[in-house]
Amino acid sequence: GARLESGWWDGVPRSNQGGAARRSRSPTPEGYAGRMSALAPFSRDVRGWFERTFAGPTPAQEHGWPAIASGSHVLIQAPTGSGKTLAAFLWALDRARPGEGTQVLYVSPLKALNYDVERNLRGPLAGIDSRLSVAVRTGDTPPKERAAMLKSPPDILITTPESLFL
Repeated sequence: GARLESGWWDGVPRSNQGGAARRSRSPTPEGYAGRMSALAPFSRDVRGWFERTFAGPTPAQEHGWPAIASGSHVLIQAPTGSGKTLAAFLWALDRARPGEGTQVLYVSPLKALNYDVERNLRGPLAGIDSRLSVAVRTGDTPPKERAAMLKSPPDILITTPESLFL
């Protein structure tokens, strides 16, 4: 699939549309009388950034966002490159508030992916003009940086399973 920047923010970037933008509707989630746009639960700024950046949501996003917005526990199972990570992160980025402590925790299975995740957050954060702070913590994070994170927790923390134990 097409990618935004060099990472896994999957979707169809506007620059790669090759014709009219596809606009799709999400399935009817429980509790809604009719069909709704998968982007409807997002703030105006996030919807605007997404619509300027992508031709439309991927199926993983289209089906995932209404379920995520309902507050249910959600597992999105789809192939690599299907937009799963952006589906989860975009909702969290829209709801998190700067300076209110760690609100988003991303546990990466591989230390090397931590820095990819951080780099790929920059596009959406800049696009929605967010002031959320991001930190990466691994087993190699110096004690001074760990202490600073405790004193002033980042809004978004990217870490590994072994780092949660430290």
